[in-house]
Amino acid sequence: MAGTIPRITAPNAAPPDSAARAARRGVRKSRRSASSSPIHRKDWRVAWLLIAPAMVGFLIFAVYPLVRGVYLSFTTFHVLSPAQWTGLANYRELIHDSIFWNSVRVTIYFVVLSVGIGIFFSLITAVIMHRLTKSTVIRGMVLLPFLISGVVAGLVWSWMLQSQLGIVNIWLQDLTGHNFLFLGSSGWAIPTVALINVWKSMGYNAVLLFAGLQMIPPDVYEAARLDGAGEVRIFRRITVPLLRPVLAMVVILTVIGSFQVFDIVQVVTPNGGTADASNVLPLYIYTKAFSEFDFGYASTMSIALFVMLLAITFLQMRMTRASESDLA
Repeated sequence: MAGTIPRITAPNAAPPDSAARAARRGVRKSRRSASSSPIHRKDWRVAWLLIAPAMVGFLIFAVYPLVRGVYLSFTTFHVLSPAQWTGLANYRELIHDSIFWNSVRVTIYFVVLSVGIGIFFSLITAVIMHRLTKSTVIRGMVLLPFLISGVVAGLVWSWMLQSQLGIVNIWLQDLTGHNFLFLGSSGWAIPTVALINVWKSMGYNAVLLFAGLQMIPPDVYEAARLDGAGEVRIFRRITVPLLRPVLAMVVILTVIGSFQVFDIVQVVTPNGGTADASNVLPLYIYTKAFSEFDFGYASTMSIALFVMLLAITFLQMRMTRASESDLA
């Protein structure tokens, strides 16, 4: 037809679609050849050999106890008798167990105090270390309580808080003329144990938050000061939002650790304290398992604690947006 421009193609040129398919086939072929090469197979064998000890330990000490615990939660199991399948009997007993629900309330009370007070003082300590001092000696001293065993910390604080001869009560008696039953009172037991736990874990949390503060660019603070922002506004509008991923991680770890507290509570207030005032859930599980030897019901409570921790951790990660950062 007149006016039609003929298409000129090279005699040996392939259509564009054919060229793209050929390129993809070449990439797949190169990947198959790389994966089937002796060097690549040797690298995979070395990798599996290196991670095998960790995988074996994980399967033996984590996966197997979890699966075994789930199974035992549906049984009646004592040490000298085989496990007998009872279905949901343990879970029905758990719902109507008043001691269990009291332990849950005590544990939540302990967690709220430990997390709230601990994160506040840890954040203040981290900011002070970041803004006012560069000394590694001071940072080491802040971390020192975390390195002390929980049993040792509990024993020392129980001696210091003893109502008659404790050094803390001697000072308070000189100041106020009264003695305080920190560990023997049902109202003071959990707050006292929570403060001891805060003292022990605050240094570790402060170091984590200090590492997060170091990732914030100094230019951000300089720009805020040039705009006339004060220290309090800088802390609220810049430091806390930019520190959110690290802060969320610290909060989640602190919540999980507080829900699993056992050693300090058992040493400071044995057997749950006065009127079960400090009978936290891990202590109640321990009593059922190793004092009454009811491992089936103890496994049921352990599974309940595990489910609670999963739900709380998931909600915390969603609410704090732990995977997002404002540094972009």
